[in-house]
Amino acid sequence: MHESTRVRWDTKATRVYWDTRHREHDDLASGGHIGLDRAGNEIFYALRLGTLLPLIGDLTDPSAPLFVLDAGCGKGHFARALARCGHRVDAFDASEEAVAHARARGGGPRYAVACLDEWAVPWPYDVVLCVDVLFHVLDDAEWAAGLRNLASLVRITGRLIVTDENTGARRPRGDYILHRPAAEYAALLEPLGLRHTLFAPYRFRENEVGFHVFTRTR
Repeated sequence: MHESTRVRWDTKATRVYWDTRHREHDDLASGGHIGLDRAGNEIFYALRLGTLLPLIGDLTDPSAPLFVLDAGCGKGHFARALARCGHRVDAFDASEEAVAHARARGGGPRYAVACLDEWAVPWPYDVVLCVDVLFHVLDDAEWAAGLRNLASLVRITGRLIVTDENTGARRPRGDYILHRPAAEYAALLEPLGLRHTLFAPYRFRENEVGFHVFTRTR
């Protein structure tokens, strides 16, 4: 099979997987941990949000709110939480099923359907956030294109916050997860002017994922 055809097939299959997952699971499990019950996912979301908010800021000047992008927002849990904190939030996801649910919930964010490498706007963001998305992108070219695009959306001194393990080697898990080492993220982002400034782990059970913060320096 030709490489470009394979990539398109993989992307289509991934979209079908996520549309199905968002349709068949509740608002937490679909974007959280499908192996946990409702209570477990409530704790998982709360811990991630509690770790994330100090990285972004839970309060802001109402006259000058932070402009935040939630890339791969799923059903909008984090986007709504950030909007409640007073931030202006754009959010998008490749799953039409997820975005329809998020729009129905409302809560302040502006939602759209798009892939990571497709989102284009004429303004930069103070914070670009991508929670538990990039390690689901198995194709390296698609991963790199998405990450480069997200990086291009961050203003000077702004932050790109992505999640993955803080490992020294690649580690696949199941059919839809490929954890990449922090060095791969840094190798792509540092030439684009973003420096790795912090890793904040989830600290949830056996989960080894956390927030990697990259700050734009130029």
